[in-house]
Amino acid sequence: MRGCRPKSLHELIEYTKARPRELNYGTVGVGSSQHLAAAYFEQLTGTEITHVPYRNIAAYTPDFIAGQVPLGFQLLPNVIGLIRSGDARPLAVASDKRMTALPDVPTAAEAGLKDYESAAWLALLAPAGTGTAVIDKLYAAMIEAMNDPKVRTLLVEQGAEPLVMAPQGLKDFMTAETTKWAGIIKKIGIEPM
Repeated sequence: MRGCRPKSLHELIEYTKARPRELNYGTVGVGSSQHLAAAYFEQLTGTEITHVPYRNIAAYTPDFIAGQVPLGFQLLPNVIGLIRSGDARPLAVASDKRMTALPDVPTAAEAGLKDYESAAWLALLAPAGTGTAVIDKLYAAMIEAMNDPKVRTLLVEQGAEPLVMAPQGLKDFMTAETTKWAGIIKKIGIEPM
């Protein structure tokens, strides 16, 4: 991508379509959320980009800054420092709404790529069979924590987007995510370990 510095997601897609497999992207490994996000991007856009897996984000960052692996499908907490320093330019976020930490960066849908959503998430889980009273207590504590302005601010500063789902909503979300990503994994041929 030397010589080409796309300023939009549309420009990136056009560039990669014109130069199949010429552009490299880095991730923290085969099967990582970043790898799957890139594979999903390729599937939706009909592009082909070359995957360069690294052991961790620290190993990838110098090659990214140097332009050797100039593209990333990264989790915002991993690269928010690079964005703030000007070493990385976000073209879009892969969520259904803009990120609080990057309010001026469009979603992929706003940038013209419908249905491209790939967001990492964390969930508070309890062992199967945990009683409803305990689940309700944990859920109430999670709501209280996420409503604390200090907690929300800390999470946003780190590039996270605070969200709380009710237990059934979380279960439904996890089921949908498992189905979606299983299909993407099958298409790219990642074998179970």
